[in-house]
Amino acid sequence: MDTQKKAYIFALSAILCWSTVATAFKIALHGMDFLHLLLISSGVAMLFFGCLLLYSSQLQKVFSRSKRDYIRSAGLGFLNPFLYYLVLLKAYSILPAQFALSLNYIWPITLVLLSIPLLKQKIGWKSISCIVVSFSGVLVIANKGSFTSIQTPDTYGVLLALSSSLFWSLFWLFNVRDHREEKEKLFLNFIFGFIYILISILLFSNFRMPGVKSILAAVYIGLVECGIAYVFWLKALKITSSTDKISNLVFLSPFVSLLFVHLIIGESIYLSTLAGLALIILGIVLQKFIRKSNSIE
Repeated sequence: MDTQKKAYIFALSAILCWSTVATAFKIALHGMDFLHLLLISSGVAMLFFGCLLLYSSQLQKVFSRSKRDYIRSAGLGFLNPFLYYLVLLKAYSILPAQFALSLNYIWPITLVLLSIPLLKQKIGWKSISCIVVSFSGVLVIANKGSFTSIQTPDTYGVLLALSSSLFWSLFWLFNVRDHREEKEKLFLNFIFGFIYILISILLFSNFRMPGVKSILAAVYIGLVECGIAYVFWLKALKITSSTDKISNLVFLSPFVSLLFVHLIIGESIYLSTLAGLALIILGIVLQKFIRKSNSIE
């Protein structure tokens, strides 16, 4: 098997893992609150990356970093996993899974908008048109396709799902400037994230023993979504001949996620959700083409 085929296998495996997470979120949240779900999943992810670093004899290097590196990890860990998953899981606890997962997918457009003040990038009218296309998809999803009356299932939940994309975009922008090894960064991020969520539970929540099904789903999220999927994706990026060849495969994920949500949870998927999601992805794809043509010029 040639290297590029292996890259496709790793990339598709990561996408399949990520596509099951919306369903796992809903199963876990059926028997526990979002704070305890985040505590278990972040703890499992922390142990996973710790074992991975120990196996590759890299764990000692993690604890010999500079004070500046730890401060950076504390900040990144606050954005992800703490703030990002805190807001996202709260959105999932309020909204049907199809709305939460679709609205969260707006993050590439949020990334473009944040790059204007943070990276001092300028965008033209073509990019603005792409943003309008994607946000029209948001309106279609949030309003269930209605143009005559407001049909939003829960405005607070919609705002949470959209704001989670803001935290993920901020994390991505700051993380890309950190040139440490990815597994090392993720391990430290989850250590700090676990500390933040533990403090939050002690201050704002009462512990209740969740059901076995919810615990297993939470462990699955930490192990598969936060851990194994990232390893598969990083491996695919490392061996592919071009990142474009595998990055476009990510657009399969939300549609596969909707399929799992329908088959396993039993949610009826609205046509407006599919239409809105298609508009969001159309705007993102057009934005990618514009960036590529600008770089060629």
